[in-house]
Amino acid sequence: ENSQQRADELPSWLHRYNWHRPHGSLKYQPPISRLALAENNLLMLHN
Repeated sequence: ENSQQRADELPSWLHRYNWHRPHGSLKYQPPISRLALAENNLLMLHN
């Protein structure tokens, strides 16, 4: 892969990592769960 391909994939990777991937140190919750956002806010942020 070249640098542009990596840059193109980064937003998708970050989204999965922060919104969907379970983290062992967070009791298998994704990092976004630490923000304790109201449901309405969470729905507006998640796309």
